Amino acid sequence: MKKVLSLFLVSALGGLFTLTVYKVFLEKPEVVYRQQENSLENFSTTFNSTANLAAETTDFTTAAERTLNAVVHVKNKSIYTTRNPMEEIFYGRSSTRKHVQIGMGSGVIISEDGYIITNNHVIENATEIEITLNNKQTYKARLIGTDVTNDIALIKVDATNLPYVPFADSDNVKVGEWVLAVGNPYNLTATVTAGIISAKGRDVLGNYRTESYIQTDAVVNSGNSGGALVNTRGELIGINTMISSTTGSYIGYSFAVPSNIAKKVIEDIMEYGNVQRAFIGINFRELNGDNHDYFQVDNTEGVIITNVLEDTGASDAGVEIGDIIVKANNVKVGTFADLNGFLNTKRPDDVVDFTIVRNGIEKVVSVKLYANIDTYNK
Repeated sequence: MKKVLSLFLVSALGGLFTLTVYKVFLEKPEVVYRQQENSLENFSTTFNSTANLAAETTDFTTAAERTLNAVVHVKNKSIYTTRNPMEEIFYGRSSTRKHVQIGMGSGVIISEDGYIITNNHVIENATEIEITLNNKQTYKARLIGTDVTNDIALIKVDATNLPYVPFADSDNVKVGEWVLAVGNPYNLTATVTAGIISAKGRDVLGNYRTESYIQTDAVVNSGNSGGALVNTRGELIGINTMISSTTGSYIGYSFAVPSNIAKKVIEDIMEYGNVQRAFIGINFRELNGDNHDYFQVDNTEGVIITNVLEDTGASDAGVEIGDIIVKANNVKVGTFADLNGFLNTKRPDDVVDFTIVRNGIEKVVSVKLYANIDTYNK
């Protein structure tokens, strides 16, 4: 009996020892893993919620609805004549033949009584302009005025109660901001594409001198010219004008005339019949990392004044050679394009507060702009 009890006791002690060793050294802590799984679930839930919120806040439907019916299809007809030199040589008579050329583009209604803004190159040399609304209704349009420099044209149709796009302040546009491009590419009806502002104050080599374009990656193709670039509130921030391409089709970047420039141009056309241009009265160079040592200044952004013209707003305000313009009415001036774009929104006799750096110290100088283009030489 004692042997049986001894064996039982030894077996029990051995089992207890084995269980203890397993619990302490071999068994995996299940509770810890459950806590980790819960943490991952919480992270996944938070991430998904954030992604869903971002998707919900980036909603283009309102902007599209407000813009689609206010962007029109522009068809221009131009007539040109050619002569047949072979008839002159062989038959001694001269004949001419008339040809009709059709061009397509887009335009933006900016008032309910039918004023429409487009690009100058869309209607250039047109003998007849036809406008088609998004609801397929057509109108004959007449040309009010053009500005070749900024590639802007103003046309008008006789209509009332038209949908229109309100202007936004393009100076407040930020790089990375969502935008929509609305137009009629490839002769299609109103088409909406989305992108972001890729850059501001972009200097693009071309036939026009705006030199302060808004750059975007929203898809723009042939036929989009003159169409709207709008923010997510459906407000006009630019007129789509050109693309950067080696093929003639969109490959990544497009450019728009800022709304502040376009608005000023059409206001001048309506009020004065031409575009009022304003000048400071200086010669200047754009600063950068390569030339700032030459001018012995610390700034690598801004424009440095290399000459002050006599009897101009700059000379009257006490502007000096070597001053560096870094702001205009609190708008940053980092490049020539920034300054030129700003001046394109101003008229003669406007007073501008220029922030300049002189001998390393910032100061504000008020300059009255002038219109004597004959003495202006940038």
